[in-house]
Amino acid sequence: MPTAAVNGLSIYFERAGAGEPLLFISGTGGDLRNKPNQFDGPFPKVFDMISYDQRGLGRSDKPDAPYSMADYADDAAALMASQGWARANVVGVSFGGMVAQELVLRHPGRVRRLVLACTSPGGAGGASFPFHEIEHLKGEARAKYLTPISDTRRDMAWAKANPEAYAKAIALAAADPFADEPGHAQGAHRQLEARAGHDTWDRLGQIKAPTLVAGGRYDRIAPPQTLERLASQIPGAELRFFEGGHLFMIQDRTATPAMVEFLLG
Repeated sequence: MPTAAVNGLSIYFERAGAGEPLLFISGTGGDLRNKPNQFDGPFPKVFDMISYDQRGLGRSDKPDAPYSMADYADDAAALMASQGWARANVVGVSFGGMVAQELVLRHPGRVRRLVLACTSPGGAGGASFPFHEIEHLKGEARAKYLTPISDTRRDMAWAKANPEAYAKAIALAAADPFADEPGHAQGAHRQLEARAGHDTWDRLGQIKAPTLVAGGRYDRIAPPQTLERLASQIPGAELRFFEGGHLFMIQDRTATPAMVEFLLG
């Protein structure tokens, strides 16, 4: 099992592909055991890609202490260093986009080109949906609550008109096969605590890496207006919207190829 000693923790990671280095930072609750995942998409066909379970998640260590966004960013930088990467392209999705912002701000020399997908700057720029406020919702109840927020097209009218598709979407979103593992709930809670305090707004002007901000037109977890503000605050950033909600990278087949094209420069 590939692990790296990172800031006093054992971090589980996977690596695949060939080409320029690419660090993929996944979102809230990300666990590489859940399939399909980022390794089943186009990125490892073009890049030498590393992705990993962040502290508190998956097969990485789950310390019982508060986590900060700086901790997550420093973990990413240390993982890169452990694999001999001085610099890499970075894709951060949702919560991973928040980590990627901290990474490029705290370790600017490590980021060649940056994609921030369906994420937010926090602070005056606007926060993503407050998951910490619905932490009490589990399984199907959580899935039903979040489905029309994740994609505004998936409202109750759509659910009634498409009962089979709705049931499949709820079952997929409700699944948490590792919920009973030791430290799982604690690690997930620590991540939500860190996420709630995310705020890079006043520092975004320091980003020098070429940046693409991308999102779904129907996303209300990271709303389009928040992405617009995020892009406006990063010098020279490009902004692109795709046909989808928070899962636009799956819903719109043109999204990931557009990111690949941007990262190749």
